[in-house]
Amino acid sequence: MNNNKRTHTLKYLLCAGLAALMSFSAASKDHKIILIHGLQVSQITNKSGSDVVNDGETYWQTYWNNRADERIDWPAYERVEGKIATDWVWPKLKQLSRSNLCADGCVLVTHSTGDLIARHIIDNQANWLENAGLTPLNIVATFDLAGAGGGSELADIAVSALTGAAWNFAVDAALKWWLGSDVTEAVGVLHDLKVNNARKISPFPDARTPRLRFVADGNAYLGLTGGFLKGNDDSVVASHSSCGASSAKSFGSCSSSIDTNGQLKSQGDAVNSFMPYHYPMMMSDSYSHNEIHNAQRKGNVTIAMNNINVDGQNVGFNTFDKTTGTWFWKKHYRYIKDSNTQSASALIYNVIP
Repeated sequence: MNNNKRTHTLKYLLCAGLAALMSFSAASKDHKIILIHGLQVSQITNKSGSDVVNDGETYWQTYWNNRADERIDWPAYERVEGKIATDWVWPKLKQLSRSNLCADGCVLVTHSTGDLIARHIIDNQANWLENAGLTPLNIVATFDLAGAGGGSELADIAVSALTGAAWNFAVDAALKWWLGSDVTEAVGVLHDLKVNNARKISPFPDARTPRLRFVADGNAYLGLTGGFLKGNDDSVVASHSSCGASSAKSFGSCSSSIDTNGQLKSQGDAVNSFMPYHYPMMMSDSYSHNEIHNAQRKGNVTIAMNNINVDGQNVGFNTFDKTTGTWFWKKHYRYIKDSNTQSASALIYNVIP
């Protein structure tokens, strides 16, 4: 090999090595990521034919699967404090403890009902594992996307309708859009998702784990489900649930000074009291419930709170302000930087410490 070829080869290998190193550095995190999915309707309609693990993988395939270190899968046809906890969560917790995956800290990334599963884990995992002679997991935070920890009014009407207690054409149309026409009985986690039931599951965990909230406020299902949800909603859960409000009331925003569309103005119907250690960060009226955890880009997002401490590190977004119109029509907006070019999931992943 002559000197020119040798020099060219060395430069190529050096560049390739640097590129690989940069790629690894961009993907690596100080904390491990564990995914907890939301309600899987197909498991309610086809309990015997459900593949819970495969369903869990499919759920996150558009973005999060390749960026996470583990998943906690669970079946929708069981109850949170019943077999979900004993047959699915507990074996996974033992595996995670024995592997020392969370020795340097883990972050739970949840979507929808996964928020409720995570709260039950946070409240109990240390006691469960210590009683089994194992080391508790070091869970430093949760990142809850469209969280249903406060329940959903849709579950209330679903259980009523499917048990024959209440039915009308509006209810029937909403449930067909949300659950599909194959659901014929109220089973499993649908009961846990009733607003009052959800808010009674591990409501005050001893662990002071910060729960960072990412709130959607977009429209889906032709608006048929929104009429049954209190205040603003993402077509499946209302803002009282996704923001982490301490009560199930009608709210329009997680922030008293910023609308969900980013407009800077006083919000008279904003959440004024939150569940312990719940911090709503991102809000957007561009995403609906089932879009915020996927890879598709939908549009600008804004903040409710910013710069939250997670395990000694600051978690926050860079923002910019924008003004539209003039005179009486002038409006001021605040957006998260790059949210017009990146999906909400990408923005969220980028700030996980």
